[in-house]
Order: sequence, then C-alpha cells, then structure tokens
Amino acid sequence: MTTTPPFPAPQRTVDLTDCDREPIHQLGRVQSYGALLALSTDWIVQHASENLEAILGIPAEAALGRPLHELIVSDGFDRIRQNLRVVELQDGVLRLFNVAMQASGKAFDVSVHGSGRHLIIEFEPKVATRGRDMLAEVYPQISSLSRNRDLRSLTRAAARGLQGLCGFDSVMVYQFQPDQSGKVVAEVRKDGQSKYDGLMFPASDIPVQARALYKRALLRLISDVNDPGSPILPGTTLDGQPLDLSLAVTRSVSPIHIEYLKNMGVEASMSVSIMKDGELWGLFACHHHSPRYIEYERRTALEMFAHMFSYELSRFEDQQRKKVEDETSRLQTLLMGHMADGRKVADSLLSISEDIASIIPHDGAVLFENESFHATGTVPSEEEFRGIARFLDRSIGAGVFHTDHIGRYLEAARDYPQRAAGLMAIPISKRPRDYLVLFRKQIQETVAWAGDPTKPVSVGPNGHRLTPRQSFEVWRETVEGRSLPWSLEQEHAANKLRTILLEVYLKVLDASEAERKRAQEQQQLLISELNHRVRNILNLMRGLLSQSRASSDTLEGFTADLDGRIQSLARAHDQLTSEQWEPTSLKSLIQCEFAAYASDKSARVQITGPDAMIAPSAYTTMALVLHEMATNSIKYGALCDQSGTVEVRLAEDSSGGLLIDWAERGGPPVTPPKRRGFGTTIIEGSIPHELRGDAEVSYKVTGLEAHFRLPPTVISQIVAEHGTTAAPPPARAAETVDALKLSGQGMVLEDSLIIAMDAAASLEDLGAPKVEILSSVPEALRWLDHNAVDFAILDVNLGEEQSLPVARRLHETGVPFVLATGYGSAEELVATYPPCTIVQKPFTSTSLEEALRQAMSGA
Repeated sequence: MTTTPPFPAPQRTVDLTDCDREPIHQLGRVQSYGALLALSTDWIVQHASENLEAILGIPAEAALGRPLHELIVSDGFDRIRQNLRVVELQDGVLRLFNVAMQASGKAFDVSVHGSGRHLIIEFEPKVATRGRDMLAEVYPQISSLSRNRDLRSLTRAAARGLQGLCGFDSVMVYQFQPDQSGKVVAEVRKDGQSKYDGLMFPASDIPVQARALYKRALLRLISDVNDPGSPILPGTTLDGQPLDLSLAVTRSVSPIHIEYLKNMGVEASMSVSIMKDGELWGLFACHHHSPRYIEYERRTALEMFAHMFSYELSRFEDQQRKKVEDETSRLQTLLMGHMADGRKVADSLLSISEDIASIIPHDGAVLFENESFHATGTVPSEEEFRGIARFLDRSIGAGVFHTDHIGRYLEAARDYPQRAAGLMAIPISKRPRDYLVLFRKQIQETVAWAGDPTKPVSVGPNGHRLTPRQSFEVWRETVEGRSLPWSLEQEHAANKLRTILLEVYLKVLDASEAERKRAQEQQQLLISELNHRVRNILNLMRGLLSQSRASSDTLEGFTADLDGRIQSLARAHDQLTSEQWEPTSLKSLIQCEFAAYASDKSARVQITGPDAMIAPSAYTTMALVLHEMATNSIKYGALCDQSGTVEVRLAEDSSGGLLIDWAERGGPPVTPPKRRGFGTTIIEGSIPHELRGDAEVSYKVTGLEAHFRLPPTVISQIVAEHGTTAAPPPARAAETVDALKLSGQGMVLEDSLIIAMDAAASLEDLGAPKVEILSSVPEALRWLDHNAVDFAILDVNLGEEQSLPVARRLHETGVPFVLATGYGSAEELVATYPPCTIVQKPFTSTSLEEALRQAMSGA
C-alpha cells in the first residue's frame, strides 16, 4: 500500500549561489591540446590523462604506476628536476619551452606545479615558430602603453596590443566594479564594430570561485568550445576526491561556461587577468569565432604584456593621485589663508566648497561640528541630516565612507533623493564624531546591460544546476534614487582632505583657532613649572621650619611665624594659578615672591622706579621668572647670608616697554652654573619666547646681574614712581581679643586624613568636646540620619564627588558650617552652595576661628 504524503516533497531552491559552488577546479578532465600526469612525491605516476598516448605516445594505462624517468628521455627529465625550485613558491609554476620528451626529439612546452600531495606535469606539443622572436613582438606593444594620458586611451591601446599578439577576433578590457559586476571599458574587433563596449555584465557571469582562480592562474585558454576534453585516469585520489586542477593550464572547462560562450557565438576564448595592488582589477577577454590554439610560450609572453599593462595602469593612477594631492594642497593653502584672517573653521571650510567641488564634484556640503549643523548647496534638512549622522556614528568607523545610494543603508533617506541620493562622509575628529559630508543628488541614469541583469540564468535540464542565459541583447535599465558613483581618485582626494582637516582640528579644537601650538607649549611649560615648584615648596618647608624656630622664643611665636609664611606661599601660588586676572602690579608680584621666600631678609630687597600694570598673559610668565630669580637669590645669591642686598630697578624705555635691572651685591662669590637646568631655561627663555621681550643674565664677580625688557604689548599702564619700595616681611597672624568658645557636637567632612585631623584639633582647641571625622558624602549623610550636629567644616571636593548634598542637609536643619577650599572664593561656589562662609586652604587656626565666628553669627 502506498501512502501519499499530505504535502509535496520540498524542492531545493536553485539560485545564483549554485554557480558560486560549482567545483570548476575539480572537473577531472583536460583540454585535448595537452596531456597531464600527476606524480607522487617519489615521482611515480598516479594519474594520467586519457589522451597521453595521442600527445606523448604512451597509453595512459601503461604510464600509471611507473616512475617518470621511464616515460621520457633523460634530457627532459633532468631539465624538469633541475628547475623545480620555482614550484616550491606559493602558486609557483615552472614553465619550460622546447623540451625534448621522446627519443624522436619531438619538442614540448611543459608546465609543472604542485597540487596537494601531487606534482602536476602538463605537456603541449611544441608548435613551430619559424624563427619568430616573442620578445621582439611584445616589446613594441608594451612601448605603446606609456603614451596614453587617460584611462580610455590606455585600455584601448592595451586591447589593440593584446589583439596584435594573440590574433583573436575581439579583445575586450573588462573592469570589475565595486559590486563585482563588470563593465567593458574598451573593445577592439577585427570587423571594426562595437558590440559590447560600455555594456555592463552581472556579477553572476563570473562566479566567486572563478574570480579566485583568475587571481591564481593569470591566463586561461579555451581553444575549442566543442572539444569534449580528455578524462583523467583514475578519476579520484585514494581519499575519493578529484585532482585539484586550479593551476593546471590544460584544465577543462565548466559545462556552464561552455554553454555561456556558445550563447555568445564564440568558438574559442582566452582570458588574461589584470592585477593591481594584489587584487583582480579586471580581465582581457578574448573571443574568436573559430577554434584557436595559442602555444604556451606565446601565452607566457601575453601574461608578461598583461603585467606591463598592470604596471602602466598603476602608474597612470599614481599620476592621477598626484594631481589630486597637488589640488588638495592648494585647498590646504586656501583654508589656512581664510583662517589666518580670523574666520571660524566652519566659515572657512564652507567658503571653499566650490574649490572642493572642483576636485570632488558634489551638489552640497554639511559640516557637522560639535553637534552644530552648517550647510551650503543642496543638502538634507538638519533633522534629516541628524539621522544620517547617527547612522554614520554607529556604522562607518574612522575612515572615509561613500555610497551612491544612501537609501540602501537608511530607509528614511529614500524620501529625499532629489536633495541627497549619494554621500561621501569625511570624519574630521574622533570623539565626539564630527564630519564633513558631501552630497550628490539623484540622477536618472540609463545603464546598458548585456542582457537582463535580473534574469542572468535559468534552470536547465540537468537537474538542480543553472544554465547560463541565452540572450546578450542590450537591455537598458533606468536607475533612480542613486547619484553618480564616487571614483577612486575622488576617494583618494577625500582621504587627503581628511588628513588636512584632522590637522586643522588638532590645532583648533583643543585650544584656539589661531594659537593651538603656542597654547600647548605654554601648557606644557606650566605643567613642568608646577611640578618644579611643588618640589621647591617641599624643600622650602624644611627651611621655613628651621628659620622660624631660630627666630622664635616661644612655641606660640614659632606657630604664628610658620602660619604666616605658609599663608604667604599660598598667596604666591594663587597669583600663579588664578584664571580671572586683571592687569596687575609688577611691584606687587616682586614683593609677594620675596615675602613668601625671603622671610626677614626681604628688608634687604630694594625696588625702585615706576610700577607697571602687566597683562594677565604676561603675569604668569613673570611669576615664573621672578620666582626663579628670588629663590636662587635666597639659596645661592645675595640673600643666602646676612649681608647681601638685591636691587630691582624699573624704568620705562623710549618705546613704552619696561626695563628691569636686577643687581645682587654683597653676597658670596658668584660662579656660573655648571649645567643648564630648568630654572635657568625659565629665566633666560620665557620672556623672549612667550612675551617677545629680552633677557640677559651675567654672573659677575661683584654679584649676579640680570637685565629684562618687557615689550609695550604686554603692559597696560606705567604708574609713576612714589619712592623706594621694600618687600614686606611675611604677615604674622592677628591676635584675637575675644576667643571663640565652641560647645556641642562638631563634624569635619574631609577626604585627607591629615587635614581632617588638623581641622578637628583646631575645633577642639576652640573648646569643641566632640568632633566626628567623615570622608565621603554617603558616610556623612548616614551619620547625620542618627546624630545631631552643632557646627561643621566641609571640604568642597571629596575625590570624585562634592560635599554639596551634605551642605544642603546642614542648611535645611539650620546648622552653621564653613566651606574649606583651595580654589578661592569662586563665584561658582557661592552660586552653587547654600549661604555659608568660605575659608581658603591652607587655613590656620586663626583663619578657621574667624570663619566659624562669621558662620555662627549668621546662623
């Protein structure tokens, strides 16, 4: 009984990938113009083509199992053995011409290559050349290639040259497109007609595995499409697989390809690969309307011609790239010229849009910078572009991206092809991603195909296998929603432009549009000086302790002197790092430096002449220089002993600049430094380099002398002299008449344990019976949930968080608190925090007491 299934048995879908899977390198046959032997590693014949007897005079069955040297004469065998080194290279093929293989002296052209565990040897009977010299024929054709100035004339010259060498009826230059379809860019025919020139061929016409073979075996001859070929015996290896004939020159032809050629009306065919930069650029496709055999030696010469064409093609494209580079360099000059006039980057870039269009034609451009939209020409709207920008951010990476069909990637873009169908995106920064995007409108283009590309194949009668299309009539397709494609030269220009724009943005975005390099150098100088200065301060602390101890009779006096000097150091540091300077007194700066570092010796410093109000930019530089001069005088110069003096004379020069003469007298003998340290570099180099002024230092026997000149550009005002000024000594802490008495629970929120302990000790000295030390906002809030507090000290920055939530909690509950900070009484703190008293770090017991008094009086 037969049971009928409820549904028909499923049929396997046949599509174009069937062509891609066809094992064209394992057909098990050779073309009849040559014979093949496959040898084991010990030179024993394991496979032979059935036509071996017709070619070599030895039946295939008789050759199997015999060593090669028994089948051919010793001269031929030795010649093969002696030249095998070529075969050891990847895809290496040994070519030997005019080799004697039989005792009769009959000559053969021989090809030898490795295939897995086998050595493949192919024989083609030598065709008499009647004294013709291959090189003499090839050289003139090669010479003609170098005389062409554009791709069209170059490819046509190459097609004519190859036709002259091979004699085929037609020769086409077939170029692969980015989507692997092909386009005939040149055609030469003996009948003078143009049949396929300019036509497109679907990618399926040359399947994936065929393109892979074209990269390995550069020439493929099909001498007769009606040749049934000769099978290889036995048909499979010991593991049941056919021989891999990928590099075999006599390899037979796929039935699908034979049928394809017959449908074109072709009787013989030859293809020669055109390689460029290691990839398959295209093919020379040669067709003949009758069988045609080309001897192996001539085929080798044709390969050489193709290599030379590849070289000329690369040279031509290099010349095109050089033109692009020259034009792009001109763009760079234009862009820099616009920016030198003070224009913003966006204005400068969009103003040269027409110049960019002369190199990379486009209809409109968008500069998307820091989330800002700048546009010129025909482009999408800002909202539409932001959708494109999101696509670019998640998809394209750091390189140039281009497409002639945005709608293929972004569905929303299909709504505005009349404004933007294609784009070229040039990333000009890293994060956040900024772009220059060039747009092209859609064009309604008619593309001519050699047959309908949507129906390139049809299912044939041989089971589940594809049969090639039969019609090669011109089929025209109207393309919409696409722009003109972007060429390789335009992509190269975009990459060059990207390099230029990256350079511009590196100069602009991190600092200012005109002074990035200068600002970066200044920043590095400040960082180095801060490191240098911190080390100096640490070393000075020991000296301050020692001087304060020597000059104080009581512990209280020692503490007051030390507090005053530390406060002086803090003031000097504030002058160096403040970000909101106004023009400031130079004399005050000199006095501050000596007050901070010279202690009571500052009375031996005399400052004469008019004062100068110097600009903030110069103030930082002068602080560095005067700091080095003052500390050097204290450590090594006139102020290092008890008798020396320092005279600083200020004077206005005739141009409105300021002269500073520094003279040290009465100190120890002066010797020039043995090495040029960072401090010396600051003294001698900062004013000339940063301010365009002058600096000169002399190490005289009578004492060090230095002469500086500040140009008028850094001076806002010269203030008339009011007599001689001495640098004041460091201020002592003021006495408090009515000491503050604290009671109740105190809290210190500070992430530095030493500072927290010092603050807690100060509170205890003021009478606080209990002080809780906490280090983080969550910890403080949890503690406040279960404890009452009467007063508090809060640090502003606690590692990666700020104390603002705790300040708000205290303000809501009416608890007075003091905000301790090293940032100064910045307006941002006042605006952000609840009303409170701010005390500067490093604080003293006196300054902390005064701040608490203010906080508690306002509670």
